[in-house]
Amino acid sequence: PPASQNNEQGSTLRDLLTTTAGKLRLGSTDAGIAFAPVYSTGTASGKSGRTMPNILDDIIASVVENKIPPNRAPKINVKSEIKDEPKDDRKCIQDDCSKPYSDIQYSWICDKHVLWLRDHKNSNNWKLFKECWKQGRPVLVSGMHKKMNFSLWKAESISLDFGNQQADILNCKDSIISNTNVKEFWDGFEDVSKRQKIKSGETALLKLKDWPSGEDFKAMMPARYEDLLKSLPLPEYCSPEGKLNLASHLPGFFVRPDLGPRLCSAYGVAATKDHDIGTTNLHIEVSDVVNILVYVGIAKGNGVLSKSGVLKKFEEEDLDDLLRKRLKDSSELPGALWHIYAGKDADKIREFLQKIAKEQGLEVLPEHDPIRDQSWYVNKKLRQRLLEEYGVKTCTIIQFLGDAIILPAGALHQV
Repeated sequence: PPASQNNEQGSTLRDLLTTTAGKLRLGSTDAGIAFAPVYSTGTASGKSGRTMPNILDDIIASVVENKIPPNRAPKINVKSEIKDEPKDDRKCIQDDCSKPYSDIQYSWICDKHVLWLRDHKNSNNWKLFKECWKQGRPVLVSGMHKKMNFSLWKAESISLDFGNQQADILNCKDSIISNTNVKEFWDGFEDVSKRQKIKSGETALLKLKDWPSGEDFKAMMPARYEDLLKSLPLPEYCSPEGKLNLASHLPGFFVRPDLGPRLCSAYGVAATKDHDIGTTNLHIEVSDVVNILVYVGIAKGNGVLSKSGVLKKFEEEDLDDLLRKRLKDSSELPGALWHIYAGKDADKIREFLQKIAKEQGLEVLPEHDPIRDQSWYVNKKLRQRLLEEYGVKTCTIIQFLGDAIILPAGALHQV
C-alpha cells in the first residue's frame, strides 16, 4: 500500500486509537464495522481466525462514544472493567482503608507510594493490585521463592549447566563490555579471589547482562523457564497468557517490546571500594516489568563487608520503617537496593542530570539523553540534591530473596 495509507493504519496502540477516532466522526454510519480493518477474522486458507479482544473493543468504543474530531488527539477514557465498583474505592486505597480488602495481607511502604502484598498465595491479591495499578504505583510481592525449585537457581548450578557458553559481561565501573565464558563470571560470584581485577588493582564489579533473554531463555533453560512461569506473582497480569495481560491479546502486527524473560545477574557492591556505583544505572523500561530475586549469593574473601557491615550499609539509606523491620528479621535475606521514581518526574530528573554533568565539566550533547543512555547512577548526595532543588523524592526499596518488584512502564529505576 502507499506510504500514507500504511501510516494511517498505525503501528502502535496510540496511533491505532488516534486514527480510529479520526475516522469515526460524529454522524458516521459505519461505527458498527469500525474494527474490520484492525484485525482480520479469517485467513487465506479459509479457517476462522481470532476476533478482536474485548479489552481493545472497550477502548475503541470509548473513543467512538466520546466523538473525538479527526483533527484532535483523543483523550482516552477507558471504562472500568467492573461497572458497579464503589465510587470511594480509590479513596480507600489512598487512605490505606483496609475495610474492602480485609482478606488480603498487605501494607503500604515509601509514604504509601508502594503496595506490599505479603502473602503471595492469596488468590484475591489481583483485586487490590488492580486498584493500585490504575494509579501507576509500583507493587512488591514477597515470598515468591517458596514456590520455586531453589536448587535450579544456585550460582554453582547455573555455572555447571552453562559454564561453556559465551556471553557479554559488563564491567559496571567503567562500562566496558567483553565477551567471555559464563563460567568465569559464576566462579567469582561468591568467591572474590576469583574475580577479575581492573587496572587499578581493584576487584571488578561485573554484570552478566540479560543472559539468556526471551526465546533463548526458554530454549536454553526449559526447566528454569517452567519454574519461573509457575512462580510468577499475580498471574492474571504477569503470566504470558494472563487474562488481564494486554500483550497476550494484541494482534500480531504490533511491534512488541522484548517481554523476556531474561536473567540479570550481578556481583554486589559490598566487595568494592566504591559503594556509589550501581549494577543497573537509572533508566526507563518501555513495558511493565516484574523482577523476581531468585538467588542471593554471600560473597567471601578479602575486602568483603561482613553481614553486619552489609546491613549497616542498607540502614544508611532513607528507608521505610517496615523495611527496617525486615532487615532485623534473621529469616530474611536482603540482596538488592532499588531507587524508583515516578514517570511524571522524568523531565525534572533529566534536567537535573544535565545540570550535574555541566558542573562536572562533562560535555552535554543535545542528542544525548542521560536517562535513555543509562549513563548515571544517582548516588546518595545527588538524591538529596534532587529532592532539595527539584522536589523529586526517591522511593527506596530493599529487595529480599523471593521478592517480586512490579514496575509500571515509564517508571525510572536504578539498582
